[in-house]
Amino acid sequence: MGLFSIFRKRFFSKEEEEKIVAAIRSAESNTSGEVRVHFSEKIVADVLSDAALAFTKLGMDKTERRNGVLIYVVPKEHQFAIIGDEGFHRITGDDFWQTVKDKMQNFFREGNFVEGITIGLEEVGHILKLHFPRQDNDTNELKDEVSYGK
Repeated sequence: MGLFSIFRKRFFSKEEEEKIVAAIRSAESNTSGEVRVHFSEKIVADVLSDAALAFTKLGMDKTERRNGVLIYVVPKEHQFAIIGDEGFHRITGDDFWQTVKDKMQNFFREGNFVEGITIGLEEVGHILKLHFPRQDNDTNELKDEVSYGK
């Protein structure tokens, strides 16, 4: 069993991970936007820099409309970040990110990580639907999954 398989098992049950994946699919259901959730075992530089690196490694900067959003969580360090590509960020600005982060953090403080992530995905999905509605020719550009890495 690899390091990240162990990490995954310590943090979420299979059912909880499936609930997050269902929330990703729901967030993307009415939009051309792409959403991912990534868990890291540790912070290398700082949470935002690490999130930006993961964003690129996951190919989220390659979406056609530049409307990808990543929720990046480092449970061991009690830190997380939400970042979006330039198309999404141009519409929302900094206030949106802080509002979503605050909502998620309220759940995280109570130990309700899955609920916090789900709330964050719902908020992101709502904005994506408003500004990047699904078109007839839309394709799912990125995998709908939870990813794990350093």
